[in-house]
Amino acid sequence: MAENPPNIRPDLAPQARFGEQPRSGQPTLGMVSLGCPKALVDSERILTRLRAEGYAISPDYTGADAVIVNTCGFLDSAKAESLDAIGEALVENGKVIVTGCLGAEPDYIREHHPNILAVTGPHQYEQVLDAVHAAVPPAPDPFIDLLPATGVSLTPRHYSYLKISEGCNHKCKFCIIPEMRGRLVSRPAHAVIREAEKLVDAGVRELLVISQDTSAYGVDIKHAEDRGHRAHITDLARDLGTLGAWIRLHYVYPYPHVRDMIPLMADPKSGVLPYLDIPFQHAHPDVLKRMARPAAASKTLDEIAAWRATCPDITLRSTFIVGYPGETEAEFQTLLDWLDEAQLDRVGCFQYENVDGARSNALPDHVPAEVKQDRWNRFMEKAQAISAQKLAAKVGHTMDVIIDDIDEDGVATCRTKADAPEIDGNLFIDENTSALQVGEIVSVTVDEASEYDLWGAVNTR
Repeated sequence: MAENPPNIRPDLAPQARFGEQPRSGQPTLGMVSLGCPKALVDSERILTRLRAEGYAISPDYTGADAVIVNTCGFLDSAKAESLDAIGEALVENGKVIVTGCLGAEPDYIREHHPNILAVTGPHQYEQVLDAVHAAVPPAPDPFIDLLPATGVSLTPRHYSYLKISEGCNHKCKFCIIPEMRGRLVSRPAHAVIREAEKLVDAGVRELLVISQDTSAYGVDIKHAEDRGHRAHITDLARDLGTLGAWIRLHYVYPYPHVRDMIPLMADPKSGVLPYLDIPFQHAHPDVLKRMARPAAASKTLDEIAAWRATCPDITLRSTFIVGYPGETEAEFQTLLDWLDEAQLDRVGCFQYENVDGARSNALPDHVPAEVKQDRWNRFMEKAQAISAQKLAAKVGHTMDVIIDDIDEDGVATCRTKADAPEIDGNLFIDENTSALQVGEIVSVTVDEASEYDLWGAVNTR
C-alpha cells in the first residue's frame, strides 16, 4: 500500500469530481478548477447557477461547447499553472472563459492568451454567467433539467466545504489575496446554517468550514444575530455541531477567543471535531515581523499547551514558509526548535516564492534557491519524525473513521477525525471490507502506522 506523502502545495483542494452525462443536444460546459478549497466552492456555485439554466457539465474539453478555467494566483508557480491550464483549454477546445483569483489581473492573462473569450475576477458569478451566455446560449428543458436542492457538488457526496466568508483583513507582506478577494465579508449565520442543513439532509457526513480567516468570522458585521443564529465562530461551530455531521475547522488564526471553542472539541457529543488548522507560518519573531504577522510565538506555545490541557485529543495542523527574505540560519533553527516543542500533528510547508504585487518582493536578502530547498528538506524531515512518533502511539487504539473510497481490490481508504481530505493522512482497511460503503463512519482498531498513514481493522458489532 502506497503511503501518503505531504503535499508540496498544502493549499490545494481535492480533485474536482464530475459525474453527470449530458442529454442529447444539451449545451455543455467544461470546468477546470484550480487552487484552494475556497476556489472549489466558487466553482460549485458557478456550476449550480449554470445547471439551473439547463447547461450540462463536462469533465473533459472535447465534449464541451466552452470551458471555464477557475484560476489561482496565490504564488507565481500557481499563476504559471493557471496560464498552462488556460493554454491547454485553448488548444483542446478553443472557447475559454477565465475566472478566479488570477482573473483580477486581466491584462496579465491576455498578454499570454489574447484569444480567451472573457476574464472575470474571484466570486464574480454574474459576470461569469454573462460570458457563458454570450459564448453558449442556454437551452433549458424545464421537464428534464431539475437541480438538486444542494446544488452542484465537486466533492464526494459524503463531505463538503462550507465557505462562511470572503476576503481577509490581514496585510501579510507575502500575500496578495486581500487585493484579489477584498476585505472580510462574512455571510449571515442563518444563511450558513441553512446551507449546512441542506447538505446534511442530502447525505453529507462531514462539513469542512473554510474562509480566508475563519476565526475572524462575523467581525465585519459586528457578530450580528439573526433568526436565532449569531455570526461568531464559536456560536457558529456550536450550531453546526447540532446537525449530526462532523464539523472540521480550517484556516483558524490563534486569536484569544479560539480557546472558547476548545471545550466544544473536547465534548464528543458536540459534533465539532478536535481539529484546528492554524497557519502559523513561522516561529521567529523577527521573521513574523517582516511578514507583518503577529510576532508572539512564545505565547502561541502557551496557547497550544492550554488547548491540549482542555482537549488532550486535539489535532493541530499548520503550514509554514521557509526561506522568507532575510531568514537567517539562526532564525530557521528557531523554527525547528519551536516545532520540536509544539509537536504539531500535521504540518505542510512552502518554500517562499515572490508573487507579483506582494510587498515581500522588495525586502532585502532573498534566500538562494538551494538554501530554501535545504531548509525545506530539513523542516520536513523533522515534521515527518514527529508525525511518525505520534501515529505510532495510536497503534492499538480504537477510533471512528469515515470511508472516502473502496478500490477494486477491496481496500478502503478512510480518514480519522485527525485527517482532512487530501492534505492529511489516511487510514487503510485491507480486510473484511465487503460490507462497507463509501461515506460510512465505522469503528476501527489501529494495527499499523507509518510516517503519515495508519492501517486498521473494522471492529465487529
